[in-house]
Amino acid sequence: MLTMIGKRLMFAIPSLIGVVIVTFLLTRALPGDPAAYFAGPAATKEAVEQIRKKLGLDKPLIEQFFRYTNDLAHGDFGNSLTTGQPVAAEIRNRLPASAELTLLGLIVSVVIAIPLGVLAATRPGSWIDHLCRVTTTAGVSLPVFFTGLVLVYVFYFRLGWSPAPLGRLDVFYSAPPTVTGFYLIDTLIARDLEAFRSALSQLILPATTLAIFSLAPIARMTRASMLAVLASEFVRTARASGLSPATVIVTYAFRNAMLPVITTLSMVFSFLLGANVLVEKVFAWPGIGSYAVEALISSDFAPVQGFVLTMAVMYVLLNLVIDILYGVIDPRVRLEG
Repeated sequence: MLTMIGKRLMFAIPSLIGVVIVTFLLTRALPGDPAAYFAGPAATKEAVEQIRKKLGLDKPLIEQFFRYTNDLAHGDFGNSLTTGQPVAAEIRNRLPASAELTLLGLIVSVVIAIPLGVLAATRPGSWIDHLCRVTTTAGVSLPVFFTGLVLVYVFYFRLGWSPAPLGRLDVFYSAPPTVTGFYLIDTLIARDLEAFRSALSQLILPATTLAIFSLAPIARMTRASMLAVLASEFVRTARASGLSPATVIVTYAFRNAMLPVITTLSMVFSFLLGANVLVEKVFAWPGIGSYAVEALISSDFAPVQGFVLTMAVMYVLLNLVIDILYGVIDPRVRLEG
């Protein structure tokens, strides 16, 4: 297992180097001039050139790249031009908000989608099978921002059941002392149940939006994988041996059907990282997605580069976790590694 993890990490290094190069070149190729943006519409040519020189944008592209990689090697992501704060500090402060939202949405979708897919596979043609198909079709068809707006309109504007979609906490509550950065956990550590309820109520709609988006591929893959395993010879042998249906499904079929589902989970998580940007804008969520969008609008290179690199590192770590889960579920993966 350790050998396999080491190999995966070695393969991840060229990927991260490629992400750094591509992100740097793409941000420079984007339309707009940061110097002209921050100088203002009434600025003279000399003022714009002075700002460009101050930002180092007058240097050759290769020199800018080496300066950027040298800063990265020292853990410096640069400073945001819009806020004036270090990008690393901004990402560190905002990442828990995005991670809490994404993980809760993924957990909700997994809790619903996997049992739904298993029940649909064990009862083909039943009402629950049709429900699974309708749910997966709806989840794939609806854009994530549209789902979020519909939920806000119904549960906040029309019914009044949900709080205003304006951040992680109600305005009447203060943020808990930072321990993990996850408000649901930090409020429990601080034993502030009122703040916990406020944080949970603010999370329900955005997490549900992400869960609806990610539920479809997980349920569909679970159903297809379970159907394939239930039709295999070793399951027929287990049934012929007189084992109970629950033992056959849980002990034999479910575990063997989980490998494709875990692969789908890694893909869904990567999709959620992108969808999270739109959800954060809809619900005014103070995560790194909204931070990157605001920086992109103002042609602020450093936050965009820091955001993409952070997402790439998270995706590499997620794939490493998936490989470890493969080894836990299927010993053959450890032997091949």
